[in-house]
Amino acid sequence: MSERPLPQASAHAMVRRRAAAAGITTPLGCHSFRATGITAYLANGGTLETAAAMANHASTRTTQLYDRRGDRVSLDEVERIRL
Repeated sequence: MSERPLPQASAHAMVRRRAAAAGITTPLGCHSFRATGITAYLANGGTLETAAAMANHASTRTTQLYDRRGDRVSLDEVERIRL
């Protein structure tokens, strides 16, 4: 940690290196973690307004773009698929 901000390219490279080291082949970027953090915060009872403030978004509509809670598919829904 330092007083200097991490350049965007360095942050992206670090994310790619760590994902590769963990065996993750899905393309990831910094916004993947941003979405994960916002989604986890909201799933645990956080408010959209506070999430927007933490993400430094001027509008909660921007924060809603990162909310992935609706992307989950339940096992019951998957089991509806019959081949």
